Amino acid sequence: MNESTIRAVVQEVLNEIGKGAPSASASTPPPRVNGSPNGIPVMSAGAARPAGASSYGPVSGDWGVFDSVDEAVAAAKHAFNQLRGRPIADRAKVVSIVKEMCEARAEEWGRKELEETKIGRLDHKIEKLQIIKLVPGTEWLKSDCFSGDNGLSVEEYAPFGVIGGITPVTHSLPTLAGNVINMIAAGNTVCFNPHPSGAGIACEGVQAFNKAIAEAIGLENLITIIGTPTIESAGAIFNHRDVRMLCVTGGPGVARAALQARKKAVVAGPGNPPVVVDETADIENAAKSIVAGGAYDNNLLCIGEKEVFAVNDIFDSLMDAMSRHGGYRLNTQQVEALTKTAFAPPKEPGGHHQLNRDMIGKDASVLAEMIGVKVPAGTELLYGETDTSNPFVPEEQMMPFVPIVRARDAQQAIELAYEFEHGFGHTAIIHSRNVHNMTVMGKLMDTTLYVKNGPCMAGLGLGGEGYLSFSVATPTGEGVTNPLTFTRSRRCVMVDELRVV
Repeated sequence: MNESTIRAVVQEVLNEIGKGAPSASASTPPPRVNGSPNGIPVMSAGAARPAGASSYGPVSGDWGVFDSVDEAVAAAKHAFNQLRGRPIADRAKVVSIVKEMCEARAEEWGRKELEETKIGRLDHKIEKLQIIKLVPGTEWLKSDCFSGDNGLSVEEYAPFGVIGGITPVTHSLPTLAGNVINMIAAGNTVCFNPHPSGAGIACEGVQAFNKAIAEAIGLENLITIIGTPTIESAGAIFNHRDVRMLCVTGGPGVARAALQARKKAVVAGPGNPPVVVDETADIENAAKSIVAGGAYDNNLLCIGEKEVFAVNDIFDSLMDAMSRHGGYRLNTQQVEALTKTAFAPPKEPGGHHQLNRDMIGKDASVLAEMIGVKVPAGTELLYGETDTSNPFVPEEQMMPFVPIVRARDAQQAIELAYEFEHGFGHTAIIHSRNVHNMTVMGKLMDTTLYVKNGPCMAGLGLGGEGYLSFSVATPTGEGVTNPLTFTRSRRCVMVDELRVV
């Protein structure tokens, strides 16, 4: 660079960080069309929205909801250029706004999400929004300092810019809200492509967050979203030049697509969490935990208990205990009937069984009715004995039925758990008082979450220690995401000054 170019760059940076609010020269603005950048309506925090707009999606740029990826990303980039000149205290305000709104509107938004997606349980939809307050924010940001004879170095954590986010239908608004907290706490903005079946509630949440944020700190479009999401819009986000990073929570297909994008990706991929119950386990606690985790939101959680391998010595005791904690045991004929209803044979030899998607996330009583069984009120989970050939064992089904497989001993149970987790490295659970068995299973499974003597939710700080996130990145290795997941490490070095005397 020549001297004049360097001076121009320095001046641009100074303009950005000048007095907090960026000036017109702070960054290169998006191209303007009809008086507004890229055709995006420019409105103050208190400006009225276009008349006739419905609750989400019809007006491009309506409090963060856009028709096209280019518009949404351009708005998020413009917002990032403003946010980067603001103090961390403003990010903390955003975090507080999202947490407070999720808690205050949990019942309303939980009900709307259930009505739209038609999967899961209302009480758990509400609870998932109430616990958003447990997601970490700006308090996780830190600096590492090194001081010595050669001077001073400071390592800080800086934002990437615009992050492209893909959210699942299973936890549409909770996943979005948790990601917003982590990403904006780290200084980024985000453009979401929600699952089409949960886009309505996701858009409503984004609009509400953006309105409150604009009122609090005067910035718009820190969060943008595609109002009518498609596979094509997801691909456009993956490949957009101004999207600097991806965060994807979804099934195998979208995970593979994100990993093929030529940019950093945090991918929360599939799981098929197994449970091992050995002869030393607290049987009542094991039964209670399996029912609680397997039934949570009708087993929509990717960390949820999907199949159980119980050693023969305690098998019958476990089966009896589960009925005392909200489970209903199906007999052999009923298990067979449910299996035939839930799965069609593979389309080709060696392929996957075809899951009946109309059964995903339905209540246990609904599943039971489909095979002519009436269960007692309060039944949370169906369960029954199967062998490993039953498709409920190898497939990541998302419904409140858990197959229980009899194992010869703890070693065989652990080996079966390893086989049917499929190497996803997601989540594994054991109920045992034998530290050796816990250790053997932990080393073999090598999963991101490994829960001992509790329900799956304990792995995310709900009944266990730790913090909450709805994005658990297994294929890319970040684990339970937090604000530092969405930062770059930068080192600033001063040589031979401010050194220790």
